Amino acid sequence: MNSPYHRIVSDPEVLGGKPCVRGTRISVEFLLELMASGATQADIVREYPHLTAEDVEQALRYAAHFLRNEVLITAKVEP
Repeated sequence: MNSPYHRIVSDPEVLGGKPCVRGTRISVEFLLELMASGATQADIVREYPHLTAEDVEQALRYAAHFLRNEVLITAKVEP
């Protein structure tokens, strides 16, 4: 059975281990930045034709999954 994120890989030899679309050096972070800047999924696939719509969708789902499980730790700094 495939992982729900089988198109997303993390390799210490590629971009310092940032999660990327398999077979590319396009990081999940970069795709999020593009979308935050107003690019649509269609814009991204058109600009980067070696990506598929499913690559972009999985990158978004991957980011949402890991952000949902984020644990924030706050520290009180004494003056």
